[in-house]
This record gives sequence, structure tokens and C-alpha cells, in this order.
Amino acid sequence: MAPIKVGDSILDGTLAHFDEKDEMQQVSVHSLAAGKKVVIFGVRDAFTPTCSMKHVPRLIEKSEELQSKGVEEFLLISVNDPFVMKAWKKSYPETKECEVLSRRVCNYTLAFGMSMT
Repeated sequence: MAPIKVGDSILDGTLAHFDEKDEMQQVSVHSLAAGKKVVIFGVRDAFTPTCSMKHVPRLIEKSEELQSKGVEEFLLISVNDPFVMKAWKKSYPETKECEVLSRRVCNYTLAFGMSMT
């Protein structure tokens, strides 16, 4: 598969997250992104040093700049269970515009031609 470019349509996938009522929900990527300009950001694992100290802080650092360009929401996807992702999000209170999503198996990532190494 060719690399994903700005403006490309993406594959749909079902992901899990905790909503504002703290209830676990299954949601499709297409429903989250419908009619919005979003950034989909994938990391390998929650709580790992590189993801926790570099990837997420960099997203937070760039979020204002991206929002000024029309980005309405950030979708952070990782191959962790939803409970881990919920706990990880709590460690970043400044990620309120970021939806933290779980995909327990990496087939969604693999469908994009990316690998988990």
C-alpha cells in the first residue's frame, strides 16, 4: 500500500475508548472523523519511554499550530487495551482535544501497510 497522504480517504476500523461518562464504547474511525479535519496519530505502546517522553509531548507541542490550520481533533491510536489507554490519557491532562483509542490487535495498522516491530 502507498503511504497515506493529506486528504486521502482512510480505511475504517472499529476502535475502543472511554467516553465522557467513563463508559467503554466501540467506535468507527469514519464516524469520529466524519466532516472534520483530524490528525490520526499512532504509537506503538502506551507508557513506553519513547512514546511517553517524545511522541505524545510532541503532539501536544504542535497541537495549537495544527489547530490554527483547521485541525479539529486528534485521534491517538495504540495497540493497547482501552483500560491502559484511559490511564495513559490521564497522565496527559493537556490532551483534552485528543481522543485516545485502543485497537487490541494490530490488523488496523497492518492494513495501512505499516508494521509493528
